[in-house]
Amino acid sequence: MKKQWGGPLTFVLMAVLSLPALGQQQAPAQAPAGGASAPAQAPAAAPSTPQPLPNPSMTAPLSTAAPPHTFDAGPFGTVAITGILSGMGLTQSNWIPGDKSTRWDLSNGQVFLQKTSGWFQFYLQAGAYNLPALGFPTVSTVNTITGLYGPLPLAYLKLVKGNFNVEIGELPTLIGAEYTFTFENMNVERGLLWGQETAISRGIQINDTYKKLTFAASWNDGFYSNVYNWISGTASYAFNASNTLAFVGSGNVGQTIPNPASPNAATPFLQNNGQIYNILYTYSHESWTITPYWQYTRVPANASIGILEKGSTNGGALLLNYNFKHGISLAARPEYITSSGSPTDPAALNLLGYGPGSSAFSFTVTPTYQKGGFFLRGDVSVVDARNLSATSFAFGQLGDKSKQTRGVIEAGFMF
Repeated sequence: MKKQWGGPLTFVLMAVLSLPALGQQQAPAQAPAGGASAPAQAPAAAPSTPQPLPNPSMTAPLSTAAPPHTFDAGPFGTVAITGILSGMGLTQSNWIPGDKSTRWDLSNGQVFLQKTSGWFQFYLQAGAYNLPALGFPTVSTVNTITGLYGPLPLAYLKLVKGNFNVEIGELPTLIGAEYTFTFENMNVERGLLWGQETAISRGIQINDTYKKLTFAASWNDGFYSNVYNWISGTASYAFNASNTLAFVGSGNVGQTIPNPASPNAATPFLQNNGQIYNILYTYSHESWTITPYWQYTRVPANASIGILEKGSTNGGALLLNYNFKHGISLAARPEYITSSGSPTDPAALNLLGYGPGSSAFSFTVTPTYQKGGFFLRGDVSVVDARNLSATSFAFGQLGDKSKQTRGVIEAGFMF
């Protein structure tokens, strides 16, 4: 039975909101209205540099250069608004039936509204987006929105006390080293490992920091299934400002049967009944950002819902970025992933999409230029599907091509 928002999540939200205004700061006294004289004030200090907003989360090389626009939202206090507008062009070889050799589209037309102070905070991300990913056919922006997370992909409340906080709503995943949207990552397209991961889930998440340790745990609906039977957790240790090691585990603690009345491309049946584990290391110092990570996924056998055999994938990726002078940077991402099973076994699971027992290698290079809020960058990538059988379907009109190359260009403004 599916669990709805009116159940346990609402109870938790009401319970937390019933707490006193934890850590709420009093507003400074205002000058008397109507032009009345006020006590002499000390000379005003020089305005401080605006602090970067915590969301949307972004890794190198792009950064939100424009200062946030803030306004007084009445009882909500000061709210900041930022946004992005970008377009994308793509060309590819060996496209599959139903796809195109070229595509031009809006890659992002989003606004980000957030409150980042006080005990009560929130984040809203709304608009249009496209999520190109290696090894997957391209999809129009309109179909991406309607087929995945809708026009409000992220929206959550955040209740804060010191280093501890609780988030409730549509949340970004804890899994993997790549974020969901194009502008958040080193490369325009997401990688092969990302294709096995959750991206956005609905649920509740708690976060805490103790010295150099950061913890997070979440109860959610996994691959956006609207069935709340996934548990996710992560623990990371910051050795210093440049080096961080993280462990992540997530999985379905029950079982989820697809609802044929409301199918969603964001909810793959096999992966949504599985588990995901990561070990991630990040080095970030001066011009370099380096993130190697390992990923293992597992889908247990469950004959009651039609999964007759267990299956797994095992893969690794290396994310690299170097910032040159004058707003120029270069990123690269090699990946390799394998899947279990035998092509001669009719019950073996096809987790990669290229057939049981298949594997794949990819390499992506992304030069980027950014000046102020403007950015221009492009991907050149190749995917090489390996260990294919006579019945495997990979690339090309007949599915008999093992390689696909792509060129992508993206340009836009962050404001």
